[in-house]
Amino acid sequence: MKVSDVFESRSANWRELDELCSSRRSWRRLGAESAARFAALYRATCADLALADAYQLPPGTIRYLHRLVGRAHNQLYRSKGFHAGTWARQLLRDVPQRLFSDNCLRLAFCIFWGVFLLAAFLAYTRPGLAERLAGKEFVSMAEQMHSRPPQGTPGGPPRQGETAEAMVGFYIFNNTTIGLRCFAYGLILGVGGLYETLFNAAVLGALFGHMAHTPQRSYFFQFITAHAPLELTGIVLSSAAGMRLGFSLIHTGGLTRLASLRRTGRESMPIMAAAVVLFVLAAVIEGFLSPSGAPYPVKALVAVASAGLLMFYFVILGRPHRP
Repeated sequence: MKVSDVFESRSANWRELDELCSSRRSWRRLGAESAARFAALYRATCADLALADAYQLPPGTIRYLHRLVGRAHNQLYRSKGFHAGTWARQLLRDVPQRLFSDNCLRLAFCIFWGVFLLAAFLAYTRPGLAERLAGKEFVSMAEQMHSRPPQGTPGGPPRQGETAEAMVGFYIFNNTTIGLRCFAYGLILGVGGLYETLFNAAVLGALFGHMAHTPQRSYFFQFITAHAPLELTGIVLSSAAGMRLGFSLIHTGGLTRLASLRRTGRESMPIMAAAVVLFVLAAVIEGFLSPSGAPYPVKALVAVASAGLLMFYFVILGRPHRP
């Protein structure tokens, strides 16, 4: 029998598969028998396509089989739909509980806030320490930036139309860059992430302590109060995700280093995703509310509410509950 005759005899199966793919009603709803028939037709058409390529059948036939196999593949292996209940369970139960039990997150939290508070205290009690830790240019720039009221506040410069939106984009880029650097440096066996955490905590803490006893302190704290809880927590989460990746190269749990890194990468994604969300929220507040003319109690209330929501999400929702 000629090859062309073999393919001609199988054209009925192609037409049947084509009709199933074109049907508005999903084959998944037709029952187990129809599902099995669809899968069998798909496998047979894949084999026919391989034979058509091998025997160099007319290009039109090969193109038709390629399209048919592609359509059937998309029908058979279509992606999962969006389920609000599944996403809500992931975001409000699984992710907080995973973060709550993450030892790297606890380590990053203790290191960052411990060094931050220590650097702030030393910079406040020892003038000149902030310039040695953060650099003279960085400290001078901070003093100059906060030497007058923020834009939009009484006594400050007038606020321009596109300033807020442009600054939100800049803050998202800047904050996310810091977070990604903490995350990426963690691949250096965890030491890089640890160093980046210590560096950011020392520099930011020294800056806070230095600005607390300068004439610009009121303008400085008026600007940073509202968005500070979200932004600093995002840095802690990024550092934790990076250290977790680095430590997976040392403690592999019996896996190869590559397999351990892949497994830990999947486990670290919720931490990094939470950090990105916090960076974006902090940038929005920093671009619109922080430089606005809103009274300071309003900004302090936003900071307290942000800290409360973070505590609720990571502690209350994260604490394992017995069924």
